[in-house]
Amino acid sequence: MWIGACTSSTGGWMQIMAQGMLVLSLTDNSAFLLGLDAFLGGIPIFLFSLVGGVVADRIDRRKVLLASQYVQMGCALLLTLLISLGVVRVWEVLACSFVTGLAQAFGGPAYQALIPTLVEKEDMPNAIALQSIQFNVARVIGPALGGLAMTHLGQVWCFGLNGLSFLAPVIALILVKPKFLPQKSSDSILTSIKEGIGFVRKQGAMEALMVLAFCMTLLGIPMMTFLPFYARKVIVGGLPPATVLTLFFTAFGVGSIAGSLTLAWLGNMPRKGRAALVMLACLGGAISAFALSQSVWFSCLALFFGGVSLIAVFALVNSLVQLITTNEMRGRVMSVYNVAFRGGMPLGNLLAGRLVELYTAPLVLAVNGVLLVGVALYFLMVHRRVAAL
Repeated sequence: MWIGACTSSTGGWMQIMAQGMLVLSLTDNSAFLLGLDAFLGGIPIFLFSLVGGVVADRIDRRKVLLASQYVQMGCALLLTLLISLGVVRVWEVLACSFVTGLAQAFGGPAYQALIPTLVEKEDMPNAIALQSIQFNVARVIGPALGGLAMTHLGQVWCFGLNGLSFLAPVIALILVKPKFLPQKSSDSILTSIKEGIGFVRKQGAMEALMVLAFCMTLLGIPMMTFLPFYARKVIVGGLPPATVLTLFFTAFGVGSIAGSLTLAWLGNMPRKGRAALVMLACLGGAISAFALSQSVWFSCLALFFGGVSLIAVFALVNSLVQLITTNEMRGRVMSVYNVAFRGGMPLGNLLAGRLVELYTAPLVLAVNGVLLVGVALYFLMVHRRVAAL
């Protein structure tokens, strides 16, 4: 599963890098449409993850994930064909982003519910940290390969190789043998959703963890979305935009790997809640530093620390949610987490895209960073349930 997910994520990051550049080239550098593309890729997760969680608790999670992989593969290969024929239009890119997001709305809860069933409970924090490592290894390798492909082969290869990369998780899912299989239920989907939300509300700090996940992506992810915009329009360093963008993605990915390795080494560490809040404050500081930078190399340094902080917050919050949850409820609880975690992305990207056109990218991202620091301080000093975990 680790190898399959890493291969697919590598292809995904190749496409993310190329797709940002494609949208900008098709729309005369429209920051709004760049944000809209990210919004359409994320909003289905916000809208349909709760249903996806119910499905993950009723159907073999491998089958749900296989269906998700096939749909995402189809979208990548369709864009490959349209680009190679020279007939691609921006609405087709936006439509494929929405369909891919819809597939992820069902695949995400199933994947997050499947991974803990492959390890013992005491190893779960390490497993989640290792999953973060594979995602961020891909974050480094994918943009690097994407930059080479765009420079020497053309952007169509980024989309085509992403489509082929889905074969790796498909093979892994056929081979894997989970320890827990969901049981069928006669309850309605709405009733099952209510059970999942009720479980979250009864767990004390769980609601606060969901709020933290939402704030982290609402205010933190726009920095990643607007890296192509910074590479083309903001940073002046004498380097080609594709090179600058590759450096940005690589710096962030290396930082994320460093954060993941540190967490995997620490294992089942105490006071995870306090550590998550401290790292959230560090993430806000890194975002503000990047937003105000005019140097490529200082921007890379800020992105490195941003990667360390973001993955630390993600892995710590995810571990806390998983440790509180039972296998029978895992799909639904992780779907609620997905709504919070992934729901912040499209809303943050769409809002940031509009505000960047009204003001400037440095101002909008700097304010996002300051707000993240404020959220961390609030949960550290006022609402202390998370800090006590």
